[in-house]
Amino acid sequence: MPEPRVPGSRRLAYAAGMFGSSLPINLVRGSILLYYVDTLGMDAGAYAIVMVVYAIVDAIDNPVFGHLSDGTRTRLGRRRPWLLVAVPTLVAVFVALFSAPATLDGAALVAWFAVFVILTEAADSLYNANYTALLPELFRTESERSVVNAMRQAFQLAAMVISVALTPTLTTRWLGSEHGPEGFTRTAILLGVVALLVMGAMVLTVREDDAVQAEPPTPFVSAIGGVLRTPELWLVGLTTAAYGAALGLLLSGIQLWMRYTLEQPVASTTPVLAAAILVAAAVLPAWASLVRRTGAPRAWRWALTLLALSFLPLWFVGTVPGAVAAAAVVGVGYGGVLATTDLVTARVLDRDARRTGLHREGVFLGTFGVFARLTGALGGLALASLDPLFGYSGGDSPGDSPGLAFRVYTCLYPALLVGVAAVAARFVRVDDEVDGRPGADPARGTIQG
Repeated sequence: MPEPRVPGSRRLAYAAGMFGSSLPINLVRGSILLYYVDTLGMDAGAYAIVMVVYAIVDAIDNPVFGHLSDGTRTRLGRRRPWLLVAVPTLVAVFVALFSAPATLDGAALVAWFAVFVILTEAADSLYNANYTALLPELFRTESERSVVNAMRQAFQLAAMVISVALTPTLTTRWLGSEHGPEGFTRTAILLGVVALLVMGAMVLTVREDDAVQAEPPTPFVSAIGGVLRTPELWLVGLTTAAYGAALGLLLSGIQLWMRYTLEQPVASTTPVLAAAILVAAAVLPAWASLVRRTGAPRAWRWALTLLALSFLPLWFVGTVPGAVAAAAVVGVGYGGVLATTDLVTARVLDRDARRTGLHREGVFLGTFGVFARLTGALGGLALASLDPLFGYSGGDSPGDSPGLAFRVYTCLYPALLVGVAAVAARFVRVDDEVDGRPGADPARGTIQG
């Protein structure tokens, strides 16, 4: 029997949740380095240590949040109660993160940064552990998932136009100044209010599958053990971590790349980022169409390979127009990864549900999140490498070669990391790929989605 289709209004409400969560978290990823290290003068080595610690803490909480979500049984569902907690918490700690008191410096500034960056990522983990788990639960076929995921990613890219592309202009011109911190605080408050309204509307609109709550909760150790014994977890996790680290380096470094490598005002980053994001949005329908023809795993591998190669032109540019053109190339591969990654993950979850008879999307995605969250540690290590290699230790002490330092940080490191992801993806095999036929399910002998 075909699965019932989710009404269009609920598809739209669910997809819009991605817009709300992307506003704060992408401002963090794109501007936290510029705000704390280059603007407030925090030591780059201290920043790197905090990022390593926060990545470890945040990796631990992901499977815990997922397990708690899977085991929740309320009249509101499994996921919605946690979302109701996560949304206001995320907005509050996010605003605090970009509102460091002017009197703080040295260890006090590091402590403020450590507390609120960890709380922000923890709240984001709680939100995403529940929000992402709803995708395979609410939408049962790959065809429907492909459509909804494309909508989600379009909303994410729309949010990135604001929180990534427009942020350099918002923080240094419209709401602040080139080297002052006040623009970051005002931008955080503005985006926080919008995020609260959008995510809140999503939580109040979405409806979960009541039948899933009839399943008995699984003990934590048993659930984690079952997930860790899934081979696909490790390969997909490695791929996700490498890709996520590359994106994090690009977003956190590109404003400093503009300042030091191209020797342009930070606001000049806006058209560069806008080119990548708008191109990624434009190619989403093409990638979704490719998924329907070839299956998500094959399209995913092609997208990762293309993205790895697309970082190379960015290395050679020396002008803003050249950077815009190179960023557009990055956008093509980036759009492909956005359109395919969650679909590959959903296939792994489908296999687990068929094998165990349990819907434990939360703990599964939380364990995937361990890999994704460790990207913060990789980012911290990458930043720490700039001091011994190029002498960059912060805005107060940029060294003799900050331009080369951020060319490596923003272009070379991401290219290498996505290259690792592309190689790892070649070894991922989900059980509905048989004899090269995308969508074949060997357990059922049919073609799915």
